[in-house]
Amino acid sequence: MSDHARPDWDDTRVDHAIGMILRLGVMIAAFIVLVGAVLYLWQHGGQLPDYTVFHKSANGILNPQALLSGVLALNGVAIIELGLLVLIATPMSRVVLAAYAFHRQHDTLYVVVSIVVFAIVLFSLFVVR
Repeated sequence: MSDHARPDWDDTRVDHAIGMILRLGVMIAAFIVLVGAVLYLWQHGGQLPDYTVFHKSANGILNPQALLSGVLALNGVAIIELGLLVLIATPMSRVVLAAYAFHRQHDTLYVVVSIVVFAIVLFSLFVVR
């Protein structure tokens, strides 16, 4: 650690913060999915499934406007999809926090590595289909 590194962002604090982010992210995502599942069952629990024809899902998770309007309309499937997005965003926020912590510690190499990892994850989510 260099003389300019911030002692308030030592490895123990970073590990604790990352663990907290991962725990909170998973708990929030699970709660959102649970609310969506309850709403879905409330709205569609009495319907019989039709397995003779495959029905393609609407825009859903790939269209932010459709997802937001579905969540605001209390659509169970849209709320479940929102919970899945929160679950996906949880490890991504961990990478962002790690980059910030490395920046505070003046560890340029790991800041660059964290940014590259984040860019690869974003590329795989939004470009590769």
